Amino acid sequence: MERIWLDSYTEGTPHDIDPDTYPSLVAIIDEAIARFPDRPAFENLGVRITFAELDRLAKDFTGYLSRAGLGKGDRIALMMPNVLQYPVALVGALRAGLVVVNTNPLYTVRELRHQLVDSGARAIVVLENFGHVLEECIDDTDVERVVVTGLGDMLSFPKNVLVNFIVRRVKKLVPPFRIDGAIRWEDALNAGRKAAVAADTAELAGEDLAFLQYTGGTTGVSKGAMLTHRNMVSSVLQADGFLRPFAREGEEVVITALPLYHIFALAVNGLLYMRFGGLSVLITNPRDMPGFVRILKDMRFTVITGVNTLFNGLMNTKGFDKLDFSAMRISVGGGMAVQSAVAERWKKMTGVALLEGYGLTETSPCACMNPLHFEDYTGTVGVPMPSTECRVIDEEGNALPVDAPGELCIRGPQVMRGYWNRPEETAAAIDEEGWFRSGDIAEMDARGFFRIVDRKKDMILVSGFNVYPNEVEEVVSQHPEVAEVGAIGVPDELSGEAVKIVVVKRSPGLTEESLRSYCEEHLTGYKRPRHIEFADDVPKTNVGKILRRELRERFSGSGGGSGG
Repeated sequence: MERIWLDSYTEGTPHDIDPDTYPSLVAIIDEAIARFPDRPAFENLGVRITFAELDRLAKDFTGYLSRAGLGKGDRIALMMPNVLQYPVALVGALRAGLVVVNTNPLYTVRELRHQLVDSGARAIVVLENFGHVLEECIDDTDVERVVVTGLGDMLSFPKNVLVNFIVRRVKKLVPPFRIDGAIRWEDALNAGRKAAVAADTAELAGEDLAFLQYTGGTTGVSKGAMLTHRNMVSSVLQADGFLRPFAREGEEVVITALPLYHIFALAVNGLLYMRFGGLSVLITNPRDMPGFVRILKDMRFTVITGVNTLFNGLMNTKGFDKLDFSAMRISVGGGMAVQSAVAERWKKMTGVALLEGYGLTETSPCACMNPLHFEDYTGTVGVPMPSTECRVIDEEGNALPVDAPGELCIRGPQVMRGYWNRPEETAAAIDEEGWFRSGDIAEMDARGFFRIVDRKKDMILVSGFNVYPNEVEEVVSQHPEVAEVGAIGVPDELSGEAVKIVVVKRSPGLTEESLRSYCEEHLTGYKRPRHIEFADDVPKTNVGKILRRELRERFSGSGGGSGG
């Protein structure tokens, strides 16, 4: 197919990448360590580790894994927020040839049990704050080795009174648990350091698995996407192609508020900026917005990534508008739609355009991105990455013309091998020609820019007309008295389904009547919310993505006002 989007690439961006440039993701990491040994690689709560220190600690962890009888192909779960232990465990596990199973530390017992059983994980590294959850389900799993770590395990320096206070406070909040045979983080590293095999690295090939990255589960049962080393190498090189014209090697400081267990932060903030010799500042609890802003106050950062709700939350936090943004050159939103009202306010407040990208767990994750030479919000997710093809198809699988909405399909070296132990679902998602069906409704314009209309399964059918929740949310969010909004379809006797919005007020004076008047002005009749309900919050994932399934479960009644 003709790649019309190539004409919109930033000058110097390659049209294609060679996914076999490196034999494995480990080779990319090792190259970065060799090039930038004395540069800081990661920072958390004021403590930094250099690339050389990361290398040494990761070798110790590799040694522990080998000594514990874990080797190539075994799965290891990493159940931690953004702390320094995560990159150490990640690099150590990949070098040992293990398959990393990134695990949300906020999982319930049911969710954790499902992921550990489904992946067949033999080991886990868990922050002690969540050990009680693991205790309740570990006997149902194949987990043999448990490494327990605490928030302060890599933050031990007596002069930092604030950090020590935070660590002591968090320590008191750790629920009691007991897991027989568990080993502490420091003991694991010490054991690995003494092991003769500490520096051994497994022989890896491109088709070996690097990650079992579980889908968010917002539309059904969580599935493990099989991401190979070749997939991840491709993702890093594709992002490199887009960002390198704007990167300064050895000078970048990237703010990592999204958790590294999330594929977007892992690939971009973690792996890509390691390749650039950058410093990734790990934010352990981005929901503490005042604390987050205090960290940013003392940081001359060059890059920040996040989701729409994060950017919106920062701008609504006291003191953010007074920060020094003079060093910042790049801000990228992903994971969910970036709303125009948020993007415009961000540009006005920071002076830097908030550009949107698009990807999925199944595409490792990058599929599309706005070229960084664009200085304003485009309302699109940009153009396909190097070596990537995108097309829009109808229900019968036929390619659709420009500006026609249909399901977005993606083909490229970053597309997953398939779903772990789910051959039927893999066959349904990836056809014989390698096209992955995203489940997202999109349109392509005449320049090759793609706009995501909505999730196919979230579409609302009102009297035979398609209503896309993203569009309703986009409009309502621009009301100056609205802080957050989620849109769903609810049963309706007359129209089959009707639009309902759940609104978090920015101003207590916001009324249902004023919202209805606003919607009448900006939305055609069948798109207007028939039901409006005010709430204290809109349910979201840990990375700020609206959970439409939970939104439906909590608010599917016609509660709130109703009217024509």
